[in-house]
Amino acid sequence: MIGNQSSTLTPVSEQRVAVITGASSGIGEATARELASRGWHCILLARRAEKLAPLAQAIGGEFEVCDVSDRAGVERAAAAVTGRHPRIGLLVNNAGIPGRGSFVDVEPELIEQVMDTNYLGGVWCLRAFLPALEAAGDAHVVNVVSVAGTVSFAPAGPYAASKHAQLAFSRSAAALLRGRGISVHTVLPGFVETEGFPQQSTLRSRLMRRFVIEASQVATAIVNAVEHDKREITVPWFPYRLLSIGQALLPGLYARVVGRLGYRPL
Repeated sequence: MIGNQSSTLTPVSEQRVAVITGASSGIGEATARELASRGWHCILLARRAEKLAPLAQAIGGEFEVCDVSDRAGVERAAAAVTGRHPRIGLLVNNAGIPGRGSFVDVEPELIEQVMDTNYLGGVWCLRAFLPALEAAGDAHVVNVVSVAGTVSFAPAGPYAASKHAQLAFSRSAAALLRGRGISVHTVLPGFVETEGFPQQSTLRSRLMRRFVIEASQVATAIVNAVEHDKREITVPWFPYRLLSIGQALLPGLYARVVGRLGYRPL
């Protein structure tokens, strides 16, 4: 499915083309709007056509309905996109779902779904779009991970595990693709208020609620990471980078402290 395209001064064939997953809301939507404002032609991927269509029309982009956890579906969407745009300058692996609860309490299906979406979704998208990224000659991949990829947050164990896996994937991909004309950027946001992650109403800690940020802040950081070749950034740096360092230096202490934070009952 293709969204309506608005007229621009630059023909689509001459614009830089970006593919953004999880683009129907939150960080993905904000990133698409930010990229479009800076001259990118955006291809939006997500599961909800009713959300994608008006956004694509508003920014002069296109969209494909795609569940990134479905490898065959990703391959179909990539084939449709690259059939129209054989050179992709930017892939933003942003799609993600929450995974609150512990490994022993949540349904097994949720653990599988979180890992399939948050980790494997990015793997399938990179593999599917890799030929078009290489064809662009100087392309970028942004993996929107999370500070949860560096801090083992027990109250959301499945989510943290999926983000740890995604972080390892992103760092590995950065080393793998460095010599192939593709720069990989890892963005680690802290708590972000979005439709799927309503942090202000669910976080138990009043202190942590003070550090919840908006999706637009992450979107700006993503685009700046690409434009200024920042390979790995935490958004915002304070206090989240300090938490990551503390986890690495004092894992036992952090496991006890972080485990007390948690979420309010849904």
